[in-house]
Amino acid sequence: MPELDVKESHSLPLAISRAAGQPVAAVLGELGSDETGLTGAEADRRLAELGPNAVRTHMASGWSVLGRQLASPILILLLITAGLSLFLGDATNAIVIGVILLVSVGLGFSNEFRAERAAEALHSRVTHRAVVVRDGTAREVEVTALVPGDVVHLGIGAIIPADMRVLTAKDLLCDESILTGESLPVGKDPAPVTGAVALGDLTSCLFMGTVIQSGSCTGVVVATGGRAEFGRIALGLGERQPQTEFQLGLKRFSFLLLQVAIGLTSLIFVANLLLHRPVIESLLFSLAIAVGITPQLLPAVVSTSLATGTRQLARRKVLVKRLVCIEDLGDMDILVTDKTGTLTEGRISFTAALPARPDIAPADLLTLGLLATEADYAESQTSPVGLNSLDAALWASPEAAAFQPARYKRLDVIDFDHLRRRTSVLVSDDGGPARLITKGSPEDVLALCADTPADVQALLNEQFDAGSRVVAVASRPADGLEDLTPADEKDLVLAGFLIFLDRPKANARASLDQLEALGITVKIATGDNARVAEKVCDELGVLSGGTLSGPAVEAMTDDELAAAAREASIFARVSPEQKARIIRLLRKSGGAVGFMGDGVNDALALHAADIGISVDSATDVAKDAADVVLLDKDLGVLAEGVMEGRRIFANTIKYVLMGTSSNFGNMFSAATASVLLSFLPMLPGQILLNNLLYDAGQLAIPGDRVDKEQLLAPSHWDIGFIRRFMFLFGPISSIFDFATFALMLFVFDAVPGEFRAGWFIESIVTQTLIIFVIRTRRVPFFRSRPSVGLVSASLGVVALGVYLPFSPLAGVLGFDPLPTPFFLALLGMGAVYLVLVELAKVWFYARAAQQPLPPRPVRLRGRTHRIARRAARFSIPAARPLLVNRGPGWRRRRKIGHKGPHRVTAPGG
Repeated sequence: MPELDVKESHSLPLAISRAAGQPVAAVLGELGSDETGLTGAEADRRLAELGPNAVRTHMASGWSVLGRQLASPILILLLITAGLSLFLGDATNAIVIGVILLVSVGLGFSNEFRAERAAEALHSRVTHRAVVVRDGTAREVEVTALVPGDVVHLGIGAIIPADMRVLTAKDLLCDESILTGESLPVGKDPAPVTGAVALGDLTSCLFMGTVIQSGSCTGVVVATGGRAEFGRIALGLGERQPQTEFQLGLKRFSFLLLQVAIGLTSLIFVANLLLHRPVIESLLFSLAIAVGITPQLLPAVVSTSLATGTRQLARRKVLVKRLVCIEDLGDMDILVTDKTGTLTEGRISFTAALPARPDIAPADLLTLGLLATEADYAESQTSPVGLNSLDAALWASPEAAAFQPARYKRLDVIDFDHLRRRTSVLVSDDGGPARLITKGSPEDVLALCADTPADVQALLNEQFDAGSRVVAVASRPADGLEDLTPADEKDLVLAGFLIFLDRPKANARASLDQLEALGITVKIATGDNARVAEKVCDELGVLSGGTLSGPAVEAMTDDELAAAAREASIFARVSPEQKARIIRLLRKSGGAVGFMGDGVNDALALHAADIGISVDSATDVAKDAADVVLLDKDLGVLAEGVMEGRRIFANTIKYVLMGTSSNFGNMFSAATASVLLSFLPMLPGQILLNNLLYDAGQLAIPGDRVDKEQLLAPSHWDIGFIRRFMFLFGPISSIFDFATFALMLFVFDAVPGEFRAGWFIESIVTQTLIIFVIRTRRVPFFRSRPSVGLVSASLGVVALGVYLPFSPLAGVLGFDPLPTPFFLALLGMGAVYLVLVELAKVWFYARAAQQPLPPRPVRLRGRTHRIARRAARFSIPAARPLLVNRGPGWRRRRKIGHKGPHRVTAPGG
């Protein structure tokens, strides 16, 4: 295949800069292609030679997961401790720590790799396709299957699938801000460009990852994958993704643990030195305390929760593009959604043509509406592919069968865009004089009409009040006009209105009730007339908090709009920019805002929201901007996704609260005992083994049951809450540790081996059984039953902990057998401990309810965020390894009103 010269020195991408300066015919010739595209066989050959149009793969890599596990600061600390033990001749301790290290890495690797595989499976279900000409016929293929020389058809809202040379263009404007940072769209046409010094100057070329804002075109692919400019940038970013609120919460939590660990271990080390204990022994013990206070398997628990959640959501037809977005989905307390397909069936049907003048028959009005279509008339009559929903319904109506496309010749067209909200065509009937026909929203078309009948507004209001969607049609003679521009859309004569109906969904009311029960405020953002949206809400029995129109939104300041948006339920006739502005202001008011949309005009709002939600049938740019993709556009499906997100967060917080409180209590006890006793209360290996056994039992938490009230409101991270919980329940645990110390020393007169065995068993038993008290605000077992898996895992850990001091490994671990009366005393202390913790729990949550809510951070997304997310569409499934183009011959070498934020950071909502 002839290749464009990529060896010359140039500041721009070499292949595309050369193509930009050549005539269309020359570019096609060098690429070995023409206007009819490549043959299927040739495309397959090039794909095999150059590799797919991909910048990365979505393949779960075991080595990368293992690398992340070994890079954990906690595991590095374990390695250091084991190495020092071995160096100092303490082989037993080194072996114990080594075994703990292997188990910890194994559990973490297993669960994180499962989560990666879950993400891989989700990725393969979200597809991105492009219309390409192969063997002279237009067909859809995966964007990763494009090769240089392919001729591609693109329309409004399409994301450019590769670096391309424009062949034909009509009113083409591209948003290239993701590459250039320029906010204004750039005009494109086939004319060669020479002397360009920047990407924005190459007006004859289209770049991977940019978006068609208006118009349509055909182009020939010049560069794919990593050789495209967007691919080069995306590869430079690597796999970096913006952090979600959940990830930021984990980071703040880790910082809290670091502070506690540094403070506690430093005090222990200094105290032991002051008591003239051996330096190395003191250091090893301090390191063990530092490791022991951390929930070692928190990454594994989070990964298990996410992997479990993704499988549950996938069964409910909810695909999460990034696993950590599941928690953000559960965090949502405001949902702004479009009306079509969510509250309504989404199956639009044409119902009537209502002429505005007596001299126009309904059939003539219908003909004018069919003529004002962007697509080819003959193709539109036979297939609705590529048409918008209203045009598709119009062409699918029985009346459209009588239309004779051969009679008409379309001379020019101005495609629909979301600023003008109309389409205009220049048409000739049987070679007669040209006529301009405009079709669009009634408000915009009426503003262009010179003479409007007096009863038109009453006719419109009647249709709006009936819940109908209305499209206005107007025309005028345009003899002598050849090139159509927006300035020609004037002095029109209103012909009438085309009436469409989209009925409310039968289950919409139940879905709204479900969302209301979850504490989610639902607001409607629509391009429809306000009366239509209000009619639909009225039919569903929704009590509206008010309606804001696009012009009203535009006239308000940010402060005024923020206050009005909190109360309003419906935003009608709003532009894409207005939607995004509303979302941003709602977020600043303290809500976690989700936005659900599927059109080109929804992309800005999807990017601005905390959680962007789209559907599998959405436009490319909407799916690209979304965090969550629904396979079924149904608010009921979304509600199930929200509940799953909240369940996962609730179970994660259970582990955090239980792990930090019990670990802090144990380490505080160990620190105190190490100063008061003449020997270490536990050896470093015993501390780590105790912590690992406890954590291993917690791996069943992701499958635990969640109390109903925990799902009724969103949860947020509150580090202050976690700190207070840790400093209350940790010392309570220490009280019973000290009671055990006294029992062992003053009642049983225990030697060090017996002392360590007694505290090891007491610690395992109390901190494991306390799970069942702390996991719920209710009375455990009677009003809140744990899962069978959690009960089995906890009892299994207790049994193992009790058995170890009597096992053949007892000598290796440093344990001596214990007398039988110890276990009777343990039962009594355990019962008192559980009662005391239950009382403390009631007092703590009553006091916590009076604490002020923490501020919720607002994080707006930037250019790097958009590049990282958009790059995901140019990736290949796990079944195929990454192949990046590197040159020729490269192979595999209900009441709607703001409810305000909630603070639910612990079991019980």
